[in-house]
Amino acid sequence: MASRMDSGLCLLLLLVVLCKCVEATEHLKYKNPSQPITARVEDLLRRMTLEEKIGQMAQIERTLATPDVMKNYYIGSVLSGGGSVPEPKASPATWMNMVNEIQKGAMSTRLQIPMIYGIDAVHGHNNVYGATIFPHNVGLGATRDPDLARRIGAATALEVRATGIPYTFAPCVAVCRDPRWGRCYESYSEDPQIVKAMTEIIVGLQGQPPANSIKGMPFLAGQSNVAACAKHFVGDGGTTNGIDENNTVSSFKRLVNTHMTPYFDAIEKGVSTIMISYSSWNGVKMHTNRFLISHVLKKQLGFKGFVISDWEAIDRITSPPDANYSLSILESVGAGIDMVMLPYNFTYFMGNLTSQVKGGFISMNRINDAVRRILRVKFTMGLFEQPLADPSLANQLGSKEHRELAREAVRKSLVLLKNGKSMNNNLLPLDKNASKILVVGTHANNLGYQCGGWTIEWQGLSGNSTIGTTFLEAIKLAVSSSTKVVYKKNLDTNYVKG
Repeated sequence: MASRMDSGLCLLLLLVVLCKCVEATEHLKYKNPSQPITARVEDLLRRMTLEEKIGQMAQIERTLATPDVMKNYYIGSVLSGGGSVPEPKASPATWMNMVNEIQKGAMSTRLQIPMIYGIDAVHGHNNVYGATIFPHNVGLGATRDPDLARRIGAATALEVRATGIPYTFAPCVAVCRDPRWGRCYESYSEDPQIVKAMTEIIVGLQGQPPANSIKGMPFLAGQSNVAACAKHFVGDGGTTNGIDENNTVSSFKRLVNTHMTPYFDAIEKGVSTIMISYSSWNGVKMHTNRFLISHVLKKQLGFKGFVISDWEAIDRITSPPDANYSLSILESVGAGIDMVMLPYNFTYFMGNLTSQVKGGFISMNRINDAVRRILRVKFTMGLFEQPLADPSLANQLGSKEHRELAREAVRKSLVLLKNGKSMNNNLLPLDKNASKILVVGTHANNLGYQCGGWTIEWQGLSGNSTIGTTFLEAIKLAVSSSTKVVYKKNLDTNYVKG
């Protein structure tokens, strides 16, 4: 009798345990892909502690992203700064292994929230050796071809995914109004309508949103696409005298009509994230501008993705930088910045922000808004279902099809200002059978200079920094075997006369 009672009790306990397990699984809405994204976000948000929420708001450099750091600090995002690579000339497999290891650290946390890895793929996957390098935005703008931009975006997305990365800090939709600005080459045009048209690259990167999509909602078509980032909001190309990170002086109407115009289309296209500019508007640092970030961008324009800072940008709110970091955190997070590209001093940031929330200086509503937006993007990207890299995409890096597309882009972006002394005495095209061709200039036989900034390193490199063909090599390949090609890095007039 006692034995049967014990057996019955064990069976009852087993049933209770099984029921509890089923109940727990059913209640974890955020892990159920059949649930609406909004329901998943809210379910996860209510389960998170303050520390876990603030961890999601932190983006750190990959060199700091050890498994223990990812687990213990609940880090929400990791990036490669310009030139930050797992090893020189790293293969797609090496990149994927690094990203996967970081992701496994993030997934070892209590709630298993995946991190999002970002990189500056601004003219192709330009940090990666062997990737296809496309013309910079200033060249693409000269093509006046939005469909070309879309196709370049799609190719770039595949190459970024080939290294296991799902997020790029592109495109730059600055409207460069002064050619003295050192980053003018990152702008499609001085004409806001041309820049607006070229936001079609976002459709290439992320995919085409359905016709019935909600305006401002982030969108990602699938695992062959990447989350995009329109930058730098707003007025970065309009600073006085073209001084970098300086002050844009204008009325609100002019700011909207000139510099904000491309963001209207970017948001319509479902851009996932928007990066804030280092610059100021009428003396107010953009990273502290609550009116433009929270009121205009989030409320009036209806942007529902997340807002990210630029590299160490909250440090630069004060002059000198980091003079009052607590105030910088208060003003930037309070203004509406959701994720902070720290990228190094993350423990101080997280501790300080935690204290400010507990002290009532920053509201939980503001924290929840930030984390809600970050989670919305992560669920939209499918990171909870597919957190790890897809090795089948590795062969997309530097593919033949993408290099042909880059050649098309180069051909269409060339601007010929003058062709010889007169219309009847043209210099181009050169005769392939000419007896002698003189090639002049430091960039003619320097692949790194030819590619420009944001290639392998942030400011680019000199020499054979990646795989490609220099102008000199291309000319030698094109002309007949009898043509003598003479190269002079520097040339004086006496040589020409002779």
